[in-house]
Amino acid sequence: MKLQVSFDYIDIDKALEIAKKIEPYVDIFEIGTLLIYSQGSYAVEKFRKSFPNKTLLADSKIVDRGKEATNVFLYAGADWVTVMAGTNNQVIATVAQTAHKQGKKVMLDLIDSDSYAQSALDAANLGVDAIMYHMSHDQVNNQPYSFIETWNLVRENTKLPIYIAPRADLSDVESTIKKHNPAGLIIGSAICEADDPAAAAEKFANLIKDNR
Repeated sequence: MKLQVSFDYIDIDKALEIAKKIEPYVDIFEIGTLLIYSQGSYAVEKFRKSFPNKTLLADSKIVDRGKEATNVFLYAGADWVTVMAGTNNQVIATVAQTAHKQGKKVMLDLIDSDSYAQSALDAANLGVDAIMYHMSHDQVNNQPYSFIETWNLVRENTKLPIYIAPRADLSDVESTIKKHNPAGLIIGSAICEADDPAAAAEKFANLIKDNR
């Protein structure tokens, strides 16, 4: 199981400062969409220059111009890009083909999917390498368990690795890991906004290690 940390900032310097503190505990640095909106592919370039050996995921959320958009982030130094499940299958396949030609990978973001089950079922055939399963940051969650309850719709329809982003405290994350055993855990503010990001990252890393 991998620990992936999402940097959802506009300020690239703040993101890099935190990244340096938590690097020893993290497997994948996710350059978040806000950073990409504010800095473009430059954000990926800065992370690559600062962390030449770290796996980088650009949360690019590609929906169109699959080949060109993918190349922008791969040329900047990303190892992974994300493509939206809600776009058409040809875009998803093009993103995967483009990434694989360069030895890179693609994560399918289910956030805009009309059918989690169908998106999961189609993912492998479209060339996707992993699935990102999370809830919108702005979603009003009146049913706190609905997110986890839909897990089976994804898990039962794919053999691909699934990276899950639970919005919960450490104890709830532990139960999520034990119950669902995802391939990766995506954590954002619980680490980046902590008083001591390094200590928080270490706790999550140890939690994953203890439950492998």
